[in-house]
Amino acid sequence: MTAVDTLFIFFGVALVLSGLMVVLSPNAVVSALYLVLVFVFTAGLYVLLQAFFLAILQVLVYAGAIMVLFLFVIMLLDLRQPDRWWKGNLPLMAGGGLVGLAFGFSVWAVLRRTTWPVADGSELFRGDLVNVATPLFARAMLPVEMSALLLLAATIGVVVLSRREDGP
Repeated sequence: MTAVDTLFIFFGVALVLSGLMVVLSPNAVVSALYLVLVFVFTAGLYVLLQAFFLAILQVLVYAGAIMVLFLFVIMLLDLRQPDRWWKGNLPLMAGGGLVGLAFGFSVWAVLRRTTWPVADGSELFRGDLVNVATPLFARAMLPVEMSALLLLAATIGVVVLSRREDGP
């Protein structure tokens, strides 16, 4: 067993355990911090694949920027008050589920029509800028933009839901 195999096993087991802790943790902030560990261990796997650019993007974009957004949203939720908006709002929850299904179907339809470039074995795991940016901006721009809009809509929804109602 080589050092790369040992590191792969370490990163894989740590990634699975951190992912389980994201789901099983009762505190949302602690769960978000475990998600940072998931992103870091995923970057470690990218380094083992010699995709250094993807590893740097993983740490900077996901562990940095996206997690700051997630923590901001979690703090806005004010989770100390359970049973705030979902109690008795079955139509609102059903509408949200339908919107989520429609979004998932549209992403599935776009990804089904997208043709992905096929690289030979030598460039399959190269993570330099050209190999990452060309398929991303040439063929898969719509799913990337749709996920950005989904994050924006989720953030706006949390801000609206976390407003404090001032009584007369």
